[in-house]
Amino acid sequence: MDSDRKSTVSSFYGGRKTSVDVLNQDYPPQPRVGAKGRDDSSSFFNPDRSSMDHLNTRSSAGYNRSSFIPGGREEPIKGGRDEEHDSQRDDAWDVYADFNNAGPRYSSAFGVGQNETAYAQIPPMPSPMLKDEPLDGSKVEMVTVPALGAEWGKDELYQASKAGKRQRKKESRAQFWKAWNRGERGLCGRYFTRKVLVWFLFGLCVAVAIVIALTLPRVPSFAFDTSDPLQKATGSWATAVPTIFAPTVANFSFPAFASLQVDTNSNFLPVRFSHMHAKVFDLDTNRQVGTGDYSHLTLPAKSFPQILLPLNFTYLAANSSDQTFTNWYGACKNRGLYSDGKRPSLKFRLVLEMNIKGLPSSHGASTQVSDADCPIELALNAG
Repeated sequence: MDSDRKSTVSSFYGGRKTSVDVLNQDYPPQPRVGAKGRDDSSSFFNPDRSSMDHLNTRSSAGYNRSSFIPGGREEPIKGGRDEEHDSQRDDAWDVYADFNNAGPRYSSAFGVGQNETAYAQIPPMPSPMLKDEPLDGSKVEMVTVPALGAEWGKDELYQASKAGKRQRKKESRAQFWKAWNRGERGLCGRYFTRKVLVWFLFGLCVAVAIVIALTLPRVPSFAFDTSDPLQKATGSWATAVPTIFAPTVANFSFPAFASLQVDTNSNFLPVRFSHMHAKVFDLDTNRQVGTGDYSHLTLPAKSFPQILLPLNFTYLAANSSDQTFTNWYGACKNRGLYSDGKRPSLKFRLVLEMNIKGLPSSHGASTQVSDADCPIELALNAG
């Protein structure tokens, strides 16, 4: 500790020492008049103590300002003896001059001398922020991805290639199907899982089965009209096929209609025939004696409609004794040639081959009759 910072109390140092304070030398302590040479720096001396009234006078501990030195510097800062004799420096001195750039600087820490009259301003720096400028098409710079350099690894180069992308997509699909198979995710979001798909397909199959059951056409059944199975041809069909019976050469030819009744009760929708082909066979000899065709036929559902199927009866035998020719020629003779007026009945089987819209293949049906009357009646002098 410096000598001027030590206490001058006489009880500790055995004698009075004058307090030396460089900051407080402007106002040195003055000797008290009437103190009679006593030690006023003593800690136990109080010149203001009164011995007359000890009850009303507040006593002190005997310390005064000269007993100790303050721990910090007291204001005002200015007013020292050095500044009293230097008026020019007193006007120029400013402790904040080095910081507010308002006066001469007294610090040379940054290479600036005391004789500098003003602080050198630092040139302004451009703002790092981009300014909004009008877009100029000629100054547009295309930002591109830098080319792959040597710092890229082999795996990274492979992943950036088309083969790597295809492999990643393949692995992603495989992972997706594994997760879907485990029921962890769905096809179209998180709802369409495998369980939902199974129930959806089951419901779809049931709905398709119901629709097919209601809309799929069924093959109808056919039967001859019991009262008149064969009817005489009329209209354009009567002139389309000539009527010929020639016993000498054993052949015949004539047109007719087969009166058929169709059962469509098993269908919920109307039945549409794209084509219908018929063949007529003799029941006794099983020889084909006629053919017929019908196209674009529509029959109502849940009913028993009747149709007239055009038939062309044509047969050519080797001689007049042919059994098939004899049966058909005898059934078509004039009734006057028989004593009872009754001609023999025709016996034949009708085989149908049908193409129905809505069914993938052709279907067949057959019916027969054993007491049909011949729709042709020959003259008495015929043959």
